[in-house]
Amino acid sequence: MTGTRPLKITGGRVLDSKTGQAPHADILVVDGAIAEIGTIDAPAAETLDASDRLLIPGLINSHTHAHGGLGRGAVADRVPLELFLNGNGAINGSRTLEDKYISAALSAVESIRRGCTAAFDLFVEIPTPSVEGAHAVGQAYADAGMRAVVAPMLADRTLFQAFPALLDAIPEPHKSKAAAMAMQGFEVSLATLRKTIETWPHDRSMVRPGVAPTIPLHASDEFLIASSRLARDTGLRFQTHLCESKPQAIAARARYGCTMVEHLDRLGVLGPEFSGAHGIWLESDDIKRLAAKGCAVAHNPPSNLRLGSGVAAVREMLDAGLRVGIGTDATNTSDGQNMFEATRLAAFLSRLRGPDFERWLSADEAFALATEGSAALLGFDKIGKLAAGYAADIVFLRLDAPNFVPFRNPMTQTVFGESGASIDKVMIAGRIVLADGKLLTIDEASLRRKAEAAAARLDAVNAGAASAAAEMSKFVGTFCLAHGSAPCPVHRRLADAR
Repeated sequence: MTGTRPLKITGGRVLDSKTGQAPHADILVVDGAIAEIGTIDAPAAETLDASDRLLIPGLINSHTHAHGGLGRGAVADRVPLELFLNGNGAINGSRTLEDKYISAALSAVESIRRGCTAAFDLFVEIPTPSVEGAHAVGQAYADAGMRAVVAPMLADRTLFQAFPALLDAIPEPHKSKAAAMAMQGFEVSLATLRKTIETWPHDRSMVRPGVAPTIPLHASDEFLIASSRLARDTGLRFQTHLCESKPQAIAARARYGCTMVEHLDRLGVLGPEFSGAHGIWLESDDIKRLAAKGCAVAHNPPSNLRLGSGVAAVREMLDAGLRVGIGTDATNTSDGQNMFEATRLAAFLSRLRGPDFERWLSADEAFALATEGSAALLGFDKIGKLAAGYAADIVFLRLDAPNFVPFRNPMTQTVFGESGASIDKVMIAGRIVLADGKLLTIDEASLRRKAEAAAARLDAVNAGAASAAAEMSKFVGTFCLAHGSAPCPVHRRLADAR
């Protein structure tokens, strides 16, 4: 919002992230940024009445997947991660360029409606990433008015190559079919990503590219090293799924003779641009190593629960000085893009880690992770906080909503009670993108029609892939159960402690 008339937001209560209180204050917005907060005399400014509204910074999603938008409802209700990955092609295959845009737009629309103003998006294209696909996903975020890091997921190993023990356990003829599956060489994927970056058509202050080898076990060492080098050479952020499942942790030790984090450190991949999504099965030394290298973790409570992956040791991460953000993961693995829910779950799940209540995540800590914490992972400058010099990414919450009546504790009532239902307006970069329940940037009725038609067509065309995945699922499911019950140095589920 450059060169526009200053805007004075009056009459609202501005949440102070440090104190948790929300005093009445004006906010002056100039060129998309907050110029001043307090009692403001700006007679030349336009005014926006925020009476009876609580103003909070937009929540920031440190890990999601645009392809999940069109995958809503396509995942069975009881599947661990590897079983979910087994059906990935059936959910995400055969998509046109328009399908990829539609899926990203669905995620962006729901994000805004749930008070999220920026996201780190790792999207997948099957069978291979494309320049046009990445640009289309970026366009969806640009059209919605959101900030985003758009990082195409890359791999050069299949699920069955990532887990040799899984392949060994599959009987013929299924074993031969699984062994015949192959990914293209990583040089091709990286060349596509380089071209994507070089020809990026979007305003990087709002939507920028990123680098995302999907899962370290699904990538050769050469691929991981080259990806890390590309991120550093281009000044982009690097994110991968790190120790998300117990089978991943066990397989890493079997393959490398050490933890995945130690292996990545030996490869020289760890650094300030690096973030690992999930980080559930990190050992204590892993956490310390990541912190020492300036890395970060994106904590995703909704999908961690949905897939039964476990409960991450977030307090231990914070104690070690490791940077942490909060994410939702994909709509098809967490059933939505609700950052309020993810933030609440982050606080509540910490209570399962032990009886020492002083070590539970407080409401203000969880809120900080979902705003400034996540902002650090995305790499955008000056977002995630309501303060002079920061971007005017502001969510307006109705104080007549049930969760705010009576109004006693702004922070606790926001983190523990808000769902997004109280949202009145959403502003991003000084621009109102949602007002009075209506999205002002994308035609949602048209988007819905296109999404329903695309889903019906994709379900039909991917029926063969779904059938093949279902046939293989009985072997993958047995593998998940066996590895999920195997000994491991850390305990991240209730059953592990018994």
